[in-house]
Amino acid sequence: MVKKSVNIWIWIQNGKIVKAISCAEDGIIRIYDENDNLVMKRTGLTKFQVKQVEINLKIYGARRLNKHAEPFKFL
Repeated sequence: MVKKSVNIWIWIQNGKIVKAISCAEDGIIRIYDENDNLVMKRTGLTKFQVKQVEINLKIYGARRLNKHAEPFKFL
């Protein structure tokens, strides 16, 4: 079984919680609203493009969840 590097990002936008899931190996970024409705999905990205999006998310205030943390510990 191959372990993929999936990152989950959380931020607040217009008073609502937004979540992004990125996977550099697959070249996919998915963004969900606070009700887990898919808002945007980008596929076919290179690893560099996914990393650039992650850097921009971090610059604009998103926080990456630790895979071993309790759910909603970031709040």
